[in-house]
Amino acid sequence: MNTTASCPQAVKISPEITDEDRARFHEVISTELADWQVEQITTPSKIYPRQEKLLALHWHPEFVPLSLITQRVNAMFPNVSDKMMIPTQHNVLMSYGDYTGVEVDCYASGFNQKVQLLLHFENERVEEAHVLKSMLAHTFKYRSSQLFEYMDTITKPIEDRIDKASRETGADEDLVEMVRVYVTKLQTILDEEWSNVPRESIKNKLIKNYFDAMRPKYGDNLINRIQAYLKGVKKLVKANFSLKFFYRATEVIEEARSLGGCVVIPHPEEFWPILLAKYDVDGIEVWNPQSQRYTEFLISVVNEQNASRPSGSRDLLIFMGDDCHMSEKTKSLETQDAVKAAREIGLQPAWDNLNIRKKLIIAGIDRQSVITEYRSRLAR
Repeated sequence: MNTTASCPQAVKISPEITDEDRARFHEVISTELADWQVEQITTPSKIYPRQEKLLALHWHPEFVPLSLITQRVNAMFPNVSDKMMIPTQHNVLMSYGDYTGVEVDCYASGFNQKVQLLLHFENERVEEAHVLKSMLAHTFKYRSSQLFEYMDTITKPIEDRIDKASRETGADEDLVEMVRVYVTKLQTILDEEWSNVPRESIKNKLIKNYFDAMRPKYGDNLINRIQAYLKGVKKLVKANFSLKFFYRATEVIEEARSLGGCVVIPHPEEFWPILLAKYDVDGIEVWNPQSQRYTEFLISVVNEQNASRPSGSRDLLIFMGDDCHMSEKTKSLETQDAVKAAREIGLQPAWDNLNIRKKLIIAGIDRQSVITEYRSRLAR
């Protein structure tokens, strides 16, 4: 009988790596899909028979095969007559149909902040894109290194960060020590198994997923407390992560333009100053599941900028991004993040919101007009 499953208190853990610890690690990093996961991926929870246009330019396949994603999208939107879907894996080019996309972490030197950009291309434009691919490989490797800083913060530990995170999340000494021991084990196993670890697993969520896998052993109360503490630590790691090794946003845009690509600003609600930078971009994402508060205002910003643009210049387009991370669909329902799991490729209800539609009508924009115009721009 498991006596710790219902106990919310942290427990003393042996530092020795057990077979159970190692098995849990392999479970968490595995990209192989069981039959129940395939079924969960390909069977959407809701169908949208009245949506006839599908525009999805900000979504993350992660390790989920594109063939399964296609099945899910086709099942969700059975009556779509025109669609544009371009994946935007973090710092990795990925193709779907005629197009290739990527979401790039970069540095906006004008206001000293990390930002992200969506790049989209026709496939053939990036077949020989050696410079861009090298830039992305560097960015992927550096961005992945944040996991190691995150682990070191916990295991070394970096006391000021640990103290602050524990104070802000109410984590006691026993919980902090329990987390330190387990993350030390995880770090050791990761080093020992490095040659067999899928590179897409080298990200901050590895720690979150590792502790989520312990819910049957320790129960939700304790794991929820641990996850709150880990989130506090991760926030401090991100805030102190050096930006100087990222490429500047202007460098990324210039390289994309040299290849005939298009550029979109996602998450403007998180990166307000980027709207003032007047980068050479094709459009702005005015809505996604993380950024809903200022959608109407952002549409007005785009409209005002377009009204003041010189005659003959291309208008900024209005985009909406579902920001769906498909790996969430592979988790058991009890371990899914409900908010993230609700995101779906092509599901952007703001297009049909009556208040938002009023502003879109003034702008002369709907899904179909954006699909048509963006398709034209990508073909130039």
